[in-house]
Amino acid sequence: MNLELRQLRCLVAIADTGTFTDAGIELGVSQAAVSRNLLALEQVLGVRLLHRTSRTVAPTAAGVRVLAQARQILAAAANLVSEATTGHTSLRVGHAWAAMGRHTREFQRRWAAGQPETDLRLIRVNSPSGGLAEGLCDIAVLRTPLTDARFDEAVVGWERRYLAVAADDPLARRRSVSLAEVARRTVVTDRRTGTTTAELWPPGRRPELLDTRDIDDWLALIAAGRGVGVTPEGTTGQYRRDGVVFRPLRDAPPIAVHLGWRRHDPHPATFAAVALLTGLYQGGGERGARGRSRG
Repeated sequence: MNLELRQLRCLVAIADTGTFTDAGIELGVSQAAVSRNLLALEQVLGVRLLHRTSRTVAPTAAGVRVLAQARQILAAAANLVSEATTGHTSLRVGHAWAAMGRHTREFQRRWAAGQPETDLRLIRVNSPSGGLAEGLCDIAVLRTPLTDARFDEAVVGWERRYLAVAADDPLARRRSVSLAEVARRTVVTDRRTGTTTAELWPPGRRPELLDTRDIDDWLALIAAGRGVGVTPEGTTGQYRRDGVVFRPLRDAPPIAVHLGWRRHDPHPATFAAVALLTGLYQGGGERGARGRSRG
């Protein structure tokens, strides 16, 4: 026998209303149907979920645990239906680290003014695709190219690279730093979603790398003086951490900011987002968006 959503709805309705009769009224079914669904649920799970008397209904210890999970499952199911039936009333923008960097707030403001019918949601996903591969977003802001043929992308802007260093480090007192100086340090990286690899330095002059899992670990290690980091300018505007300062890397190549989307089923608002973000990077004095689309 399979677990069914109607069984979970009956359990929650009984707990919320306090009686089988009222649960049936709330669900628009008979009291007998409520009883059958609860019994079926208890048989599926193999545990008693409710203590029943002639006057009261109360969850058992197992029932308390199942109720909590049932509410989450029903909420997730309702959200799934909403996503499927409301169409494109929201645009989910995934990102692994820094969203749109210093342009994030302005992007949100201009989007709300220009696209009021499409709600904008920023979602941080520690994934190389920024959540596209996982189906968690409609478009993704990335600072590494997408290699999956399921997705397309455009370069919307360019960002300088910065050094992240502990506030009490001697390099923190410098106005700018060179890659050669960084090579003498341990460099904290994120191989999964980061932009820094040993290839940034010439062979024979590469730093020791210390891998970490995400932006929070990266910042914590740098603040503790365990190493320094190299990161796009977007990180400097999006993340502030006591004990960490950012200084420009004067001889490091810039990083392209990509906007990616599903190749065969793009969100209708995808190209409005591309145009808006491209304009912000161009208007912000960046190198300009050398927009391209991989076909």
